[in-house]
Amino acid sequence: MSGGPALRSFAELAALRRVLQRLREQEAARRQAEREAAERAWAERHLFEHAVGRVEPLKHRDARHACAPPRPAPLPVQRLRDEREVLLQSLSDEFDVSTLLDVDDQMSFRRPGTGLDVTRKLRAGHWSIQSQLDLHGLRRDEAREALAQFIRRAHRSGLRCVRIVHGKGLGSPGRVPVLKGRVQSWLVQKREVLAFVQARAAEGGAGALIVLLQPGHRKK
Repeated sequence: MSGGPALRSFAELAALRRVLQRLREQEAARRQAEREAAERAWAERHLFEHAVGRVEPLKHRDARHACAPPRPAPLPVQRLRDEREVLLQSLSDEFDVSTLLDVDDQMSFRRPGTGLDVTRKLRAGHWSIQSQLDLHGLRRDEAREALAQFIRRAHRSGLRCVRIVHGKGLGSPGRVPVLKGRVQSWLVQKREVLAFVQARAAEGGAGALIVLLQPGHRKK
């Protein structure tokens, strides 16, 4: 029984040695991890340098290349001017439209080869109005240009039925609608126009026209 305390001392000593060994191993692993992390960080910081190689600064300031700022896109001024001239010249104020109008209970126009059913359907609202142009307050030249542009854009957009408001002339001298006859004449000269009729009372009556355009291709 006298050997009991000695055995316990040796056992405790062995356990202590194992604990110390584990601590040394953990400390070694921690230091190894820190070294590896530092090496990765250094490699990442110098990655670009290793990729491009050695770089030397320019010896002379004038040797640097100065990049000119990008030039703005040119404006198609001439094309826009030409288009405006075409619009102004394509519609004549001297065009006699009276012989081309169908005058019954209400005025209407249909291009040659177009059946009577087209104007009948147009009056009945067969085609819904997709857009409109109001010419109130515009001078003759302004109204002519606005109408030409409106019809062209509507046709290019694939619209079929539009309304042109020219007014009843109640505020004009003699209470005569100044633009009414001119608008009829201009519309007849536009190849995009298939037919037109006087608007119904709810749509403007004698102060507006309902215009049917030739089928076009809607732009995407």
